[in-house]
Amino acid sequence: MRWITLLLLSLSLPSLAGCGAISSLSKAGTELDAYTLSPATASGPPVDGSRHLIVELPTSAGALATDRILIKPLPYQAQYLPDGRWSEPVPALLQTLLVASFQTLGGFRLVGRTANGLNPDTTLMTEVQDFQVEPSGQKPPTFTIRIGLMMTLIRESDRSIIGSRRFTATETVGSDATRTLVGAFDRALRTVLRDVVLWAR
Repeated sequence: MRWITLLLLSLSLPSLAGCGAISSLSKAGTELDAYTLSPATASGPPVDGSRHLIVELPTSAGALATDRILIKPLPYQAQYLPDGRWSEPVPALLQTLLVASFQTLGGFRLVGRTANGLNPDTTLMTEVQDFQVEPSGQKPPTFTIRIGLMMTLIRESDRSIIGSRRFTATETVGSDATRTLVGAFDRALRTVLRDVVLWAR
């Protein structure tokens, strides 16, 4: 029986709340396998553009400002995958993937993380609202990957808001194997990244 199933069982048994899978979820003393995700892909060459875009480091709640893979058995509960982590903290990982997605799909002359002495035309701000696994608590169990990003595009000439939109995606799988969960994250995020680029350009 896998660890998320044990977690859900322990949540229903108060006498076990301090042992088993719950206690193992937050252990950080052992080396964890690191995982990364993919940027959006294009079916053809990048679209040309004339503007310079800066992608700021995303902001997030404390539970997501880490390289640990977040599990939310309940809306108000945060735990972490015990045997895997992201290759870098979630905000930095998403910034890397956003920049790569814009560069792959095009629509801007230059895309970067900082201005580097140039005057950017627009700045993209991101708030990470959801980036987690949600166990169903049912039998047989399912596990939903939920991603939610609030994007805001700023015109640098007058610091006005060009547009703001929330982008979401979910993927549900029937296994809590780490590679299966990461694969579901990858599919959901590539959908979001492509939608963000098309919206921004």
